[in-house]
Amino acid sequence: MAKDTEHCAASSSGDDVTHGLVDQRVDDSGTRRTFLKVAAAAAATAATEGCGIGAPTGEEFLRQHYKTLTPDDKKRIFALIEDEVRGRSGVTIHMNDPAPIDGVEFAYALNLSVCNGSRRCVEACARENNLPDDPEIRYIRVLEMEKGSLEFEEATPYYDREKVPAEGKFYMPVQCHQCDNPPCVKACPVQATWKEPDGIVVVDYSWCIGCRFCVVACPYFARRFNFVEASIPPDRINPTQGYLSNRARHKGVVEKCTFCLHRTRTGRLPACLEACPTGARKFGNLNDPNSDIRKIIESKRVYVLKEELATLPRFYYFFG
Repeated sequence: MAKDTEHCAASSSGDDVTHGLVDQRVDDSGTRRTFLKVAAAAAATAATEGCGIGAPTGEEFLRQHYKTLTPDDKKRIFALIEDEVRGRSGVTIHMNDPAPIDGVEFAYALNLSVCNGSRRCVEACARENNLPDDPEIRYIRVLEMEKGSLEFEEATPYYDREKVPAEGKFYMPVQCHQCDNPPCVKACPVQATWKEPDGIVVVDYSWCIGCRFCVVACPYFARRFNFVEASIPPDRINPTQGYLSNRARHKGVVEKCTFCLHRTRTGRLPACLEACPTGARKFGNLNDPNSDIRKIIESKRVYVLKEELATLPRFYYFFG
């Protein structure tokens, strides 16, 4: 499996520009306009080093923050996006924006005893969420670990085996944990990412300035940055798209797993769960005492990664 492509060597001069202007952002109360200057300066420096930061253009650049959009605004924007995709790829998509369901708080659980490391969840996620193969971007990493060990930092996502599971190994899929106390949200200087009432942390791709502070803040390596414009063949485009989830993302923004909110908020299950060949994945509403997720939390010995950081993930692991 190819290594994730979101790493890029930044020059020390570029970092100096960014950090120096962050002080200005703080003085000016963190406005979007001020921080766009930060991003522009950092991008200009980085571009000379061969690692530029892209930016939205035209209508999308001028688009308001998602939270300020009216129903009429959304209708107009969705039509524009649908026309753009159809004109570029010939594919007719259907843009939607399902709202959080009252009284629902989503959570995930994963049985490490039966996960076989096949990565079918990884590829199902990629197909569902319009993730490219070139460059390869994946929201889920499956870590191969030694049995009897829970050394997260020593695990590897780069195993390549003809047959899994390998003897003496077990596998731990890791994706966005939809933290109840998300450090990525605190790190964003322009409020382009936030936690929804159902617990899902989302990104407004049109508002993201590509500073990548959220990428650094995430302790689970769950966010991906688009260093280049991704290309997806027309026959691979998922036509059912959510504005805050799997719609096309442009170069220069951060993206992540959203628990397939375009599916889960309409009563369906996440694509990764449906693809799991062993039934290791469980998903549901924490507020429903009869849900699988609630029963697991109440009856199993569950744990979360990096609990000491107090991020309060909504992603639980268990054995047995």
